[in-house]
Amino acid sequence: MDADKLRRNICFHAARLLHSRQESNFTTARWRAARSITRSYLPGECLPTDMEIRLALQDLISSSPPVSPLSFDAEHSDASLKVAYHSLLEPLDRVRLNRREHPEGDLLYHSLQVFHLARDGRPWDEEFVTAALLHDVGHGIDPYDPLPATVRAIEDLVSERTLWLVENLPLQHRKADGTIGARARRRLDAHEDGDALRFLAECDLDGRVPGRPVDSLTDALQSLFEISGNDD
Repeated sequence: MDADKLRRNICFHAARLLHSRQESNFTTARWRAARSITRSYLPGECLPTDMEIRLALQDLISSSPPVSPLSFDAEHSDASLKVAYHSLLEPLDRVRLNRREHPEGDLLYHSLQVFHLARDGRPWDEEFVTAALLHDVGHGIDPYDPLPATVRAIEDLVSERTLWLVENLPLQHRKADGTIGARARRRLDAHEDGDALRFLAECDLDGRVPGRPVDSLTDALQSLFEISGNDD
């Protein structure tokens, strides 16, 4: 088997392991997939990157029936969502943005800070807190165009309201600094979730404190699913 074909096979099997919840970590999924195909020595060019596995995982997720945390059978689907969320969020611990805007460090740490602030402010609002946790996942998929990547990654995993909050968060920041037009400003002001969007933007800005204590990703996901009372 040539190197390109072997790489593609390992990538696909690693994505399947993550999608089926047999693994929750890209590194272990990659090596388990590789060893399931061959026990021979594997040069680096035969091993897919995290990005390649992540894109394959998104293909699997997008080809699955659309799901919403508000509509599907909690007996098994919460577990599936936890794995999907974990797979999207975990790579953010290797993403760092401009240090002047994000002095706190990696983007996972930022996302966990925003999540805690959002949960403390609206502990009853599962959709809002979900938006806070997932708002930056596209940076781990396409760092050059992260918002569309975020939308594609989560649109079949979250409610329409959560998706609206995530999609419009950058626009809310532009509204706050006065760089959007009057029509867009009026649209945001008139929306029924305008107040929630403003608070999400505040959490996003406030979640940039170096050294702030946060829960682990696993504990944050556990806390998120406890909000709905459908925790596994």
